Amino acid sequence: MTGNDLTMPLGVAEKKPAKRLPRLPLRLIGTGLAGVFFVGVCAWLALVSDPMGGEPMAVAIIEPVKPAAVPEPAHPPAETPKAAATETAPPTASATPPSGGTVDNEAGVIVVRGFPPPQTGGAVIKAPDAGDAKPASVAANLVERSKQGPIPKLGPQGERPADAYARPVVVPASFKTDKPPRIALLIGGMGISQNATAEAISKLPAAVTLAFAPYGSDLDRVVQRARSSGHEVMLQAPMEPFDYPDNDPGPQTLLTANTPDQNLERLHWQMSRFGGYVGVTNYMGAKFTASEEALAPVLKDIAARGLIYADDGASPRSLVDQLARPISLATAKADVVIDATPTASAIDGALAKLEQTAKDKGMAFGVGTGMPLTIDRLTEWSRRLELRGILLVPVSALAKP
Repeated sequence: MTGNDLTMPLGVAEKKPAKRLPRLPLRLIGTGLAGVFFVGVCAWLALVSDPMGGEPMAVAIIEPVKPAAVPEPAHPPAETPKAAATETAPPTASATPPSGGTVDNEAGVIVVRGFPPPQTGGAVIKAPDAGDAKPASVAANLVERSKQGPIPKLGPQGERPADAYARPVVVPASFKTDKPPRIALLIGGMGISQNATAEAISKLPAAVTLAFAPYGSDLDRVVQRARSSGHEVMLQAPMEPFDYPDNDPGPQTLLTANTPDQNLERLHWQMSRFGGYVGVTNYMGAKFTASEEALAPVLKDIAARGLIYADDGASPRSLVDQLARPISLATAKADVVIDATPTASAIDGALAKLEQTAKDKGMAFGVGTGMPLTIDRLTEWSRRLELRGILLVPVSALAKP
């Protein structure tokens, strides 16, 4: 019997000491794992040629653009814009097409067609040489520095932006007459959606005029691309509709409740958003264009700056025609809204109506929006238009004082 047996209370068994697990050298194990990981990373970096191969990448191929020689035309164009100096030539005077484009030098007019995707798998960025011509640039002598920013003005010799930035009209030799029926098309809403704008620029014939809203981002670059592709451009100015503010065209809208000075300040803000346009067209504005007090100062300012005005024809109460006459403002009023009903059959029917109007009156003017369906139907319709004896022209060709 042990001593414990004598001193232990009755009924209590002796407790055996608990077995302890052996201690693991955790610090040593952690150090070893870190060393293995470091050696593995070093080996991977040494053996793999592209250590960032798993990261998303965009490839850009920088290619210098050499100035292309423009051959002298055998015959001058049938119609040429006034006061079009070399540095302010309209966009059709460019002899350097976008990547994959073609150049048509028929009758001395350079026309850029097509923007197919590059075949290299990456975007091709053209780096222009210092000697490259800049056909889409804005003429410095036609710009006024206002407190809102640069806005158009008449040149020192009376040069008009409407002439300097207009697309020339040339009647192809395939026409039996030098005055065939003419159709002008204005597609609005450009600059808001980048995809829709890019589709319109690349797919539509160059003779189609594009109207840009003043709200898009990077408008100068997008407008320059449109003009370099041969499109004439216009500013689409938001104006007050009858159901304003429930139907709000956007910030800086021209309003009937504003004073003339307030509306001119807003107009100049709109004008300053980009350059190189031949004139102004309305976005909405049924109420504004029906108010002589509100509309007259705006039209007077547009005329004084050497621009034209295109009325979308949506409002029968518009006073544009009668207010433009006394100030010799060149205007054009649309005959047909081609996508008022946004279906393929309705758009095709509106285009057929536009053709008939051109045949009956000698000219017709249609307006539409940059919806994908409108772009697709216009592209298909225009392919055989000349074979039907009708010439597609820019809006400036129909705008007359």
